[in-house]
Amino acid sequence: MIRVAIADDQQLVRSGLRTILEAEGDITVIGEAADGKQAVELVRSELPDVLLLDVQMPGTDGLAAAEQILDDSTDCKVLMLTTFDLDEYVYQALRLGAAGFLLKDMLGEDIVTAVRQAARGVDALLAPAVTRRLIERFARTSRPTTQPEQVRALTPRELDVLKLIARGMSNAEIADSLTIAETTVKTHVARILMKLDLRDRIQAVVVANELGIVD
Repeated sequence: MIRVAIADDQQLVRSGLRTILEAEGDITVIGEAADGKQAVELVRSELPDVLLLDVQMPGTDGLAAAEQILDDSTDCKVLMLTTFDLDEYVYQALRLGAAGFLLKDMLGEDIVTAVRQAARGVDALLAPAVTRRLIERFARTSRPTTQPEQVRALTPRELDVLKLIARGMSNAEIADSLTIAETTVKTHVARILMKLDLRDRIQAVVVANELGIVD
């Protein structure tokens, strides 16, 4: 079973998400929180696999809560809940290591898929088209003229893979684009994350955009 916690200050949103998720045979909701402080306490006490975390809540907001939870080095994957007018905060959460984000008007089946993907650690980059727009908006303000040593340590092929990751491609799409095996892509991705000291694909996308590796 995938153990999920929900943090949102609106009871209606929490109830709706619970109904959607618990209709699935492999997902159970182990708790709810109405603010960021409760969310942090819930994760620490119940150790869910996935936390759905609203960005804007009273008191400790979702961003501050995400930072505390991710600093705890638990195995909990954090998925931010947002609307377009909160994109800037979501971008900050991605930099902290959030597994991705969900739009509150997404279809129920897409929310379920996102939770399963996050729990498995597979294709952490969710809603890639929206993620690209988000990163394009907030990652272009300040770009260094030189790339750090870690990026220069990437091989040409690893750099190619990083560019395609940053465009929102899955491993299968990257394999097709570069005419290589999907298992080879997985190896390249693992080496890229190790060399850049990154947590997941989300952070790889952020780094690629901040450094101007992709247009």
